[in-house]
Amino acid sequence: SFWSLGCGSVLNEKGEVEMDAIIMDGKNLDSGAVSAVKCIANPIKLARLVMEKTKHMLLTDHGAHLFAQAMGIPATPGENLITERSRERWKKNLEPDSNPEEFQKDLGTVGAVAIDSEGNVACATSTGGLSNKLIGRVGDTACIGSGGYADNRSGATSTTGHGESIMKVVLARLILYHMEQGMSPEMAADTALDYMKTRVGGLGGVIVVNNSGEWAARFSTKQMSWATVKDDQLHYGIYAGERHTRSIDEALTSESEGF
Repeated sequence: SFWSLGCGSVLNEKGEVEMDAIIMDGKNLDSGAVSAVKCIANPIKLARLVMEKTKHMLLTDHGAHLFAQAMGIPATPGENLITERSRERWKKNLEPDSNPEEFQKDLGTVGAVAIDSEGNVACATSTGGLSNKLIGRVGDTACIGSGGYADNRSGATSTTGHGESIMKVVLARLILYHMEQGMSPEMAADTALDYMKTRVGGLGGVIVVNNSGEWAARFSTKQMSWATVKDDQLHYGIYAGERHTRSIDEALTSESEGF
């Protein structure tokens, strides 16, 4: 998984938090998404309500806000979602000689994929997008097949990276296509990421699980924070080639001790 959503999200050109999110159920291909939402602390919860409580798949901006009100989701004042770090980055990007792309390197998205004991897969992705983006810009996250995709017949994936590049190659669905052709999650992820890099010059990262429970966390960027749990073992890393393993009990003990 990754980060730049909810509290601490990057800010758009006007200095506001605007978020996108998607969730998908691989059992029946049901999906829900929201885009350009403001004053919502957990946009992924709103996306799930779109999936479960409406006949639609994507609600945006004011319509998503009205739906959130109807569902009883409390509004969070926009300023409460802004951290000092995000505000400083936003200010720096406003300077005439700044390059907002340079400040995307330590940002990203929060994503998750899962498979249950019956072989059902699911994915979820949520993001604040690109720093200093135009108002109303919607990236890959809310777009089915780009920010995420889940299908019990193949697996599930969640993506992060340069949104416009991800949309051009429909990255999440491309990875599942490769797995449908017989590739492992790792090979499918590497093949799709390499295609995105060579075809449109875009960098990104993905987490993938297939319908057999095999998983991969792969990225073409310098780093991506990821973690997975399988058979009571926690695996995690940040940099290329880095992989740590510890038992869940050990990890939970460290957490409770403030590790």
